[in-house]
Amino acid sequence: MVFKRLLGALGVGGPTVDTVLDPGAARPGGVLSGQVHLRGGDADFDIEQITLELVARVEAEHEGGESEGVVVFDRVHVGGGFRLGPGEERSVPFGLPLPWETPVTELHGQPLGIGLGVRTELAVAGARDKGDLDPLAVAPLPAQEAVLEALGQLGFGFRSADLEYGRIGGTGQRLPFYQEIELTPAPQYADRLRQLEVTFLAAPDGMDVVLEADRRGGLLSSGHDALTLFTVGLDEVRDWTAEVDGWVRQLAERGTAHGHGAHHHSGPGMGTAVAAGAAGLAAGVVGGMVAAEVVDEIGDFFEGDEEEG
Repeated sequence: MVFKRLLGALGVGGPTVDTVLDPGAARPGGVLSGQVHLRGGDADFDIEQITLELVARVEAEHEGGESEGVVVFDRVHVGGGFRLGPGEERSVPFGLPLPWETPVTELHGQPLGIGLGVRTELAVAGARDKGDLDPLAVAPLPAQEAVLEALGQLGFGFRSADLEYGRIGGTGQRLPFYQEIELTPAPQYADRLRQLEVTFLAAPDGMDVVLEADRRGGLLSSGHDALTLFTVGLDEVRDWTAEVDGWVRQLAERGTAHGHGAHHHSGPGMGTAVAAGAAGLAAGVVGGMVAAEVVDEIGDFFEGDEEEG
């Protein structure tokens, strides 16, 4: 692995850093593992602290319109307190717990266009430098996958996904932003919905599914947004297609509502069932995205100037 970036704050001859994440996508609430590889410079350097930051490209709406910035949503110290000799190589392994609300960046390996990364910061001899930034891939939890698959089976199509700065009222949201997955309406709802937005707010004991619909107006009424929230367990097995269809029908017909799914936990067998029926959203819709555009968006995120929000 080529060492990506010289620590600018330390000048020529300083140590270099390269963080390598273990292969495969992580999952919300899971552990992100990898190693920080260091190579010594022209002299002895005291590595005071190695810090990893989780960063996300987030959109913010304000009076002047909309802007984008990079938000640090977790920061963990993973090592330090040692001297690195000239040219010395050292690897520091780490296991970083991901927040339960960490955004999902892919579905069955297909990217959703979300900019998420891990940034490495070294504190050396009183200077701090953010020396390495690596893209982070996050796959959905079984319950998130099940809801998305059900929407795909019902005929909803993937439009886009983004991260919005702010909080959704009436939920236990912890991060300062939330993910919106925008879908085109299924044919049977096209006369009532312009689009459907899905947000997942997971926690150790369950998950809120927030659905927001842009509803079409009728002859005597104007269109408006409608919001509904349902709570489900993380490992439940149920007829998700029928369940989600009921959620959408309720949203399309009656607007705002709050519902709670039954919290029966039936073990980890659901992932297999979901994978077996994984035709809808992932294969048919997300697979239709233009991969080059997604790569360009993520490239812009990692090459652009980063600002903490």
